[in-house]
Amino acid sequence: MSGLEAILSNPAYHDYLAILKGARNGFVYGVKVRFPHALIMAILFGRGDWQTRLKTIYRATRQHAFNLAKFVSLYKTLLLVQKKVNGGKERSFDTFIAGLIGGYIVFGERSAVNEQIVLYVCSRVVASFLARAKTPYSNAPAASGRPLPPDSRQFSIFAAVCWGAVMWLFKERGETIQPGMFNSMTYLYRDSEHWDSLKTLLWHNK
Repeated sequence: MSGLEAILSNPAYHDYLAILKGARNGFVYGVKVRFPHALIMAILFGRGDWQTRLKTIYRATRQHAFNLAKFVSLYKTLLLVQKKVNGGKERSFDTFIAGLIGGYIVFGERSAVNEQIVLYVCSRVVASFLARAKTPYSNAPAASGRPLPPDSRQFSIFAAVCWGAVMWLFKERGETIQPGMFNSMTYLYRDSEHWDSLKTLLWHNK
């Protein structure tokens, strides 16, 4: 055990062990995020018996967890390779290159889970271009390490445009919306238009 602990604490192995730890964290995070989401979606919109729904939950959770584990480990590996090629120095665009390659290899294959993850990431990238709000720690030395909320005025406009666009798409070009969101919007805006009794008005859809 002492020999193993010496390896774990040796700086020479840090970058390699960080790849292993990254894979572990990616897997755990994927399970924590996807399982409750898949469970709720199966309850609200699932089809077939519960055995079929449980298989769907398992497949979605497994894919999300393994894909995140693969991406994190591949990303860290590519960063390490670039660092070694560049004489031990890190460059600002190394992260983009590693993310670009990792994203193509791991998330480039179209699936429902991959599409949801990519759209989630895309929305965060787009929202990052909003100006940041002024906060008490905006000018603090460590401000670059802490996320700043968007400027409230720009966020209001951003939210309005997003909702206006998605409602128009749902009505006019529903086939272009991601399936999970389409099902949610159908439940909210179309299923609420139909009932034939107090039971189907308040308890469940017709």
